[in-house]
Amino acid sequence: MNLAEQIGALDAQGRAPLYQRLQDALRGAIDSQLLKPQQALPPERDLAADFQVSRITVRKALDGLVAEGLLTRRQGAGTFVAGRVEKQFAKLTSFSEDMAARGRTSHSKWIARSEGSVTPDEALTLGLSPGTRVYRFARIRYADDFAMALEYSTIAGYGLPSLDAVDVSLYAALDAAGNRPVRALQRLRAVLFNKDQAALLGVEVGAPGLFIERRGFLEDGRAIEMTHSWYRGDAYDFVAELNALA
Repeated sequence: MNLAEQIGALDAQGRAPLYQRLQDALRGAIDSQLLKPQQALPPERDLAADFQVSRITVRKALDGLVAEGLLTRRQGAGTFVAGRVEKQFAKLTSFSEDMAARGRTSHSKWIARSEGSVTPDEALTLGLSPGTRVYRFARIRYADDFAMALEYSTIAGYGLPSLDAVDVSLYAALDAAGNRPVRALQRLRAVLFNKDQAALLGVEVGAPGLFIERRGFLEDGRAIEMTHSWYRGDAYDFVAELNALA
């Protein structure tokens, strides 16, 4: 069964241009989960044949859905349903917890993990004395088999019993050690992925992303965590609830 048979033919009586009718059909299939997150779409030539439209019409329709964030293009692989994730800015949760709450399986690929003396920048951010021991963790974070983010964390040495204490979740390891952050300061800005970042995440060079700096604190006010994260702009929405002052 081709895609047109799955989601239905285009509205022949519609007044909108063909590409908009194709967009509406694909958008409806995504909203109703007929097209599932991370599912690959057929090649443009097959879509054109299935819906009996030109490849120019297909390309224009797909371009619009990519701009909306509903589809994403992966170099050399094709066009996929984006499967975006909402991250609540008001809740201090780990990546693993966010994915579990959405029914997705998280895992990491280690880029590097090390133990050493604090750098001047780390010492300033974490309020540590020169020569203090810290742990550093660099990972690619995955939801199911989809690379979602790059994460580089520095943890004050007193926060963990050893480098090997961290397995899947950094926050789970900190929690087990009695040193999970209870509050954090975060700063977010838009970025474009450079060549190395794009290769790690499987996106095009210059693809949009979100960069987050986070500093986590213990209940006694000590800074325990410094994390720099680069999230895929086509996979994440950050949401914050705002209330008017009484």
